[in-house]
Amino acid sequence: MRPETDAAAGTSRPAALPTGEEIVQDLPWRWNTQGRVFIIGGLGFMFDAWDVSLNGVLIPLLREEWSLSVGQAAWIGTANLIGMAVGAFVWGTVADRIGRKKAFTATLLMFSLFTLAGVLTGDIVWFVLFRFLAGFGLGGCIPVDYALVGEFTPRKHRGAVLTAMDGWWPIGAAACGFLSAWLVAEFGDWRLPMLAMILPALLVFFVRLHVPESPLFLIQQGREAEARGVIDEMVRRTGAERRAYVMPPVPAPRRLTVGALGEQLVELWRHSWRITTVAWALFFTIMLVYYIALQWLPTFLIDAGYEQSRAFIMTGAMAAVGLLGVVVAAWLVEKTGRKWLLAVTAVVASFLLAALAALLGVPAAVLPLVLAFGFVVQVAIPVLYTYVSELYPTELRGSGFGWASAVSRVAAGVGPLVFVAALVPVLGLAWAFVVTAVLVVAACLLMMAMAPETKGRDLEVTEAP
Repeated sequence: MRPETDAAAGTSRPAALPTGEEIVQDLPWRWNTQGRVFIIGGLGFMFDAWDVSLNGVLIPLLREEWSLSVGQAAWIGTANLIGMAVGAFVWGTVADRIGRKKAFTATLLMFSLFTLAGVLTGDIVWFVLFRFLAGFGLGGCIPVDYALVGEFTPRKHRGAVLTAMDGWWPIGAAACGFLSAWLVAEFGDWRLPMLAMILPALLVFFVRLHVPESPLFLIQQGREAEARGVIDEMVRRTGAERRAYVMPPVPAPRRLTVGALGEQLVELWRHSWRITTVAWALFFTIMLVYYIALQWLPTFLIDAGYEQSRAFIMTGAMAAVGLLGVVVAAWLVEKTGRKWLLAVTAVVASFLLAALAALLGVPAAVLPLVLAFGFVVQVAIPVLYTYVSELYPTELRGSGFGWASAVSRVAAGVGPLVFVAALVPVLGLAWAFVVTAVLVVAACLLMMAMAPETKGRDLEVTEAP
């Protein structure tokens, strides 16, 4: 340890020891350590994308099979997304109180069981209930996974890694579109696309049992021995230099109670009403646009005269090209920072969707616009997730992201009902999308005025006063 000179006293004193969280955030990136958490967390995120995309497949299929009205069919997606909304803030709070690992594991198990229950029912009311409960389980994946992956990732890699996490989304969404198109064309049964995702989701559940708890969460909970065990093992596995470190004094941990949900919400607004306002506005508007496209684009295409299988394939292609968007986002996010990249791509993607709606009757323009939207929106969304996950300190990270995600799921669940039942009949599809684009512009202006840039910032562990 290198001594420092005290000029006033003419003596030397030891340099301050780094803290445990500084050790974690200064480690080198290794695929056998942080990369393992990235892959396992990303697989859960992939199933979230698959399930949301599955609503776009189920809506036209069940509308035909069960003779549903547009409003009834909309509840298939709405119930699922409202379940995800409730799950997002519940599981985010659970993760902040009892740990990332326990919440990380339980979300997929609940999702798998109620997806299977949906396969076995033939009644729209029960089906909608099971889609809600499956969504509740899966709704915790995004906030919990991002909190866990972010807290394992070194500071200098965090922007790129968290942005790359969103690469799992187009993989899941594209897999749903392409596999569903083949299964429905080959066998004509809406249950098969649902069954196709249950077994792999259960396998990921069992793999998650072996993921270590977040060291930053353990530090925040005052569980020093466990935190040191995880940190020392990470140092060993990454081959980093072993250094002495200290644990900061932290407030007494709070237990998980029913009232914890409300307490965490109050804490979010007390921490910063500006940050929480911006986070909710960004999630509400950007994800509203994306979820309308993901769930209703097949129906819009079918109603415009495209074959069912072609509509599913085009939606899958929209998701697949998003993987390239994620790569571009991961490359740019540490160069440009979060705010400008998010603002530009979110606004462009929103107006591209309005242009697509205006040109649905021009076949030569449809596929290029579908692909352009899929690419640009998947630059915006991973930057959004990275940005919001960095705005909150450790004890609020899961619930901060969870509540913002919940707001987006409510928007995505209720928004399409208003969109297809009220806006489209009055304004037409293109102008209805212009309205949603204007909302995105307003949210981005709020961000530029009220929220900080997070590029290069340390993730915070709140110390005791």
